[in-house]
Amino acid sequence: MDLAAVIFDMDGVVTRTAALHAAAWKQLFDEYLERRARASGTPFVPFDARRDYLVHVDGRPRYDGVRAFLAARGIDLPWGDPRDGADVETICGLGKRKDALIDQRLAQEGVAAFDSSVGLVRALRVAGVRTAVATSSKHGPEVLAAAGVAPLFDACVDGNDLERLGLPGKPEPHLFLEAARRLGIAPRAAVVIEDAVAGVEAGRRGEFGLVVGVDRHGTGNALTAAGADIVVADLGDLSVGDLRAQLARARPP
Repeated sequence: MDLAAVIFDMDGVVTRTAALHAAAWKQLFDEYLERRARASGTPFVPFDARRDYLVHVDGRPRYDGVRAFLAARGIDLPWGDPRDGADVETICGLGKRKDALIDQRLAQEGVAAFDSSVGLVRALRVAGVRTAVATSSKHGPEVLAAAGVAPLFDACVDGNDLERLGLPGKPEPHLFLEAARRLGIAPRAAVVIEDAVAGVEAGRRGEFGLVVGVDRHGTGNALTAAGADIVVADLGDLSVGDLRAQLARARPP
């Protein structure tokens, strides 16, 4: 089976925006947890921008990330409604607040892409391999455009598409499967590249031909345990030939 397409996660794989998201999540949860601690007279335990981010929110749709982290802290909030304002104490309300925070940070700090990732995408396109982005973020097209890489991808599926289509997010495979559908290729002929455990698990559940984990946070073992066929430190470690060989080795006809 030849390599037909590669589907990339965006934040932390193509664009240098994972740190922006982690900072926005920390600001959101620290403000909320501190208010709860003052009201209840209990100690304030801040959000860990590394561990809590990677375990509970990285790769997940915004509302799912809010729910997962609060559940880990024993906090049960009503789901609410996507129309809730950012000041409403619901899962959706906190999600809206996070959305506003990331908008602010993107405007203030801008967006850059990983040079090595851009190099791999360009090489794939020269080789006739189709490319797509599948991200839980609701800012997919805007971030790719701001980083100057939008024209390098044949399709972009993001959190807005999940909401519009009524599909579950990662670790369920629907985000990647929708990208494969838009590209017109079978999942077994495609590679998924992810840096989040939830995303790797989604690629494996979708039965994609090869799942590559990108270890930028020292989570290589967790990515392998979630189902990554190979783990690399940077996409500069991969060539088109490597992906073709690994795909043939992982999923022989």
